[in-house]
Amino acid sequence: MTDPGLPAGWEVRHSNSKNLPYFFNASSKESRWEPPEDTDVEKLKVYMAQNPRKPDGKIRAAHLLVKHKDSRRPSSWKEQNITRTKEEAIEILKGYETSIRSGEVSLGHLAQTESDCSSAKKGGDLGPFGKGEMQKEFEEVAFGLEPGQVSNIVETASGVHLIQRLE
Repeated sequence: MTDPGLPAGWEVRHSNSKNLPYFFNASSKESRWEPPEDTDVEKLKVYMAQNPRKPDGKIRAAHLLVKHKDSRRPSSWKEQNITRTKEEAIEILKGYETSIRSGEVSLGHLAQTESDCSSAKKGGDLGPFGKGEMQKEFEEVAFGLEPGQVSNIVETASGVHLIQRLE
């Protein structure tokens, strides 16, 4: 492994809540966002470039979910009792898909106001997840995407989704 250029006792860690690297000194228990004094900044830049944050086998994706009356929980933060049919949900999502693919709006921006998932407040970002953590249909599509790529419509027990792989 490449030398991160940090003073003795310091290491690079990763904040799951902010999805950013931070610096931690195990002996003093000090943590900070900025590199500690006496850091070799050039070595640190090389280290960070060679060691991007990739949790073991995990990816990061965002999604836009439209639920329907046959979803496993037909309610959301937007709507107490969802009564639309699956076909209506698919038509709604097709409209969103057209807007996203045309570049009119990003999936993350649209998810903030239109997704039936509580991840809407984070632009649909689900954070890092590994295999076996999501519904099978969702997982298979998400892991098959390249970073930045948006899926076609995906049906799961939760409803219908558009998925964008972020990392």
